[in-house]
Amino acid sequence: MSEKYLIFGATGSIGSSLAEQLVNSGNSVHLVGRNENETKSISEKLGCTFTIADVLEDGFIEKVKNDISDIKGVAYCVGSIDLKPLRMVNESVFNHSHTTKPIFYKISGTWGNHEGSLLLWLLVLTLFIFLFLIKSREQKKNYRILTLLFQQVIIIGFFIFIIQTSNPFNYIFPVPSEGLGLNPILQDPALAIHPPILYLGYVGSSIIFSSTLAATSLNYISIKWARHIKKWVLLSWIFLTLGILLGSIWAYYELGWGGFWFWDPVENVSLMPWLALTILLHCILILERKLIFTSWVIILSISTFTLSMSGTFLVRSGILNSVHTFANDPQRGLYILIFLFCLIFISLFIFFFFHRIEEKKYNFFLLSKETSILINNWFMMYFLTVILIGTIYPIFLEVINSEKISVGPPFFNKLIIPFLIPFLIFMAIGPKLSWVKSDLNDKIYLFIFLIISFLLSALIIKNFDVNFLTNTILVTSAFYLFFITLRDFLIKRFSNISQNIAHFGFSLLILSILLNNIFSTEVITNLKIGETFQSEKIKIKFEGIEKKSIDNYETIIGIFGITNSNGENEILKPELRIYNQPNIVTSEADIKTNIFTDKFITMNLVQNQDYFNVRYQIKPFMIWIWISTLLISFGGTISLFRRKNEN
Repeated sequence: MSEKYLIFGATGSIGSSLAEQLVNSGNSVHLVGRNENETKSISEKLGCTFTIADVLEDGFIEKVKNDISDIKGVAYCVGSIDLKPLRMVNESVFNHSHTTKPIFYKISGTWGNHEGSLLLWLLVLTLFIFLFLIKSREQKKNYRILTLLFQQVIIIGFFIFIIQTSNPFNYIFPVPSEGLGLNPILQDPALAIHPPILYLGYVGSSIIFSSTLAATSLNYISIKWARHIKKWVLLSWIFLTLGILLGSIWAYYELGWGGFWFWDPVENVSLMPWLALTILLHCILILERKLIFTSWVIILSISTFTLSMSGTFLVRSGILNSVHTFANDPQRGLYILIFLFCLIFISLFIFFFFHRIEEKKYNFFLLSKETSILINNWFMMYFLTVILIGTIYPIFLEVINSEKISVGPPFFNKLIIPFLIPFLIFMAIGPKLSWVKSDLNDKIYLFIFLIISFLLSALIIKNFDVNFLTNTILVTSAFYLFFITLRDFLIKRFSNISQNIAHFGFSLLILSILLNNIFSTEVITNLKIGETFQSEKIKIKFEGIEKKSIDNYETIIGIFGITNSNGENEILKPELRIYNQPNIVTSEADIKTNIFTDKFITMNLVQNQDYFNVRYQIKPFMIWIWISTLLISFGGTISLFRRKNEN
């Protein structure tokens, strides 16, 4: 039976020879060539049809399709010396870019996908080991070489993973006229820079991992080593903090539900390494003064990188269903899982067979800074364990009996909040204690601030319909930490400033989150254009809509007049965006922010009706959540550049 074949590059020796063989075998051949005379001559000789088209020009595929149909096979004979090099396009570019997309998102689209993000991961791995070699010249040569060796194992593992399962350099041909475009949810400034910042934190933990294994192998865990590795712990911790902040800000205004943290599994897998790094940082602070907690430091260094790798496995294996996940490919997840098990096995082998415990026996007095840090480390280990169980338990349950469950905020709140209270109190008191042994002389202000915090909390909570006892104690502990750290700012000023700023930022973060949760209000209603919703405290009028056309999307802008109980009026304008490539509709919130509160509104079209679903929220102290996280990072940054040790 005769089949029809299409041959590009028919005028070259390879193309003409192939065409002749196909014709002699009784097949029908259609030639595509650039040189009209030569293509026509070969076609007449072989009795073929032909099309004159330059494969380097846009639209040549459409031109060929108009002339032929029912093609059995296509051959690209472009190796002949009479053809110019063939133009092809990168597959990742085709899948995640579009000509109408702004240049900023064309750039960020390179890491806004699975293949590109792994290439960025590999780049950052290489960059960190380069910086490590430059910044560790004063360290022992064999320690530097062994660190480089362990880091190269990680780099080679990811390199093989990329080449075998996630090659970002695949090309497609023929060249399509247009790309598929980047997911509109990812077309956001915060999320564009979120992956590089987060990866600097994740990959920074690889240097801590490699250097710890090298130091353990050489019995080099020492005070000098602790001062050296502290810089890398701080660097990784700062970037991970900023990365989590950017992701939280994006989720707040882009996903449309008005929250900044939903205990989503992919949010959790970034929080777990952060907690491990925080514990590790406090252990390093002790180790750089006394040769104790060496086992803690080694285990935490291994755990931090393991948790980062576990997050990579969960995000890229398709196990988790989340807006944050990149890929859905079990083969990729299996590779990462096997690679992770190999790294864990090597790490534990080195720890058990090479770590020599030569710590002097120190007696920890109850009232000492060491004891306070140790207690709070155990609290943070508990928080980390709760989050780990809440994240992976649904996965194991589904594997065992195919039952799907969702672990959400109620689980985490019930298990974490009761232990958060003593954690905050110890965090307030601990920095006021001395190393080795302390007493409570001249510390009467600690009890005075506790009483003030309790009275203030009770005054706030009693006017709201919430659990009085639990919330009063919780807010008391948050106010207590806030007042103690604020006092340190006013009195100690530049003494221990990095610790003061970081702890003050954390106290402000907890306090802002608690007050935000207590004072937040929400209205959800369906409105037609011109209709009004009214309650005792607020009136929402749907005044109309506007339509605009932007580069790569069209937008429907809702105009809402908001009137509060004091008669103050505001106009809010949420949007519905209809993107051209890919064809997706997204809801964009309009947020009015001031120093005390956010006014947040979104709208969505109710299907098959003239109504719009309107969600209006008042979110107190939102800006202080962002500012407090920046303060935490800023405190770490100051510590990174300070030459003297913190007290």
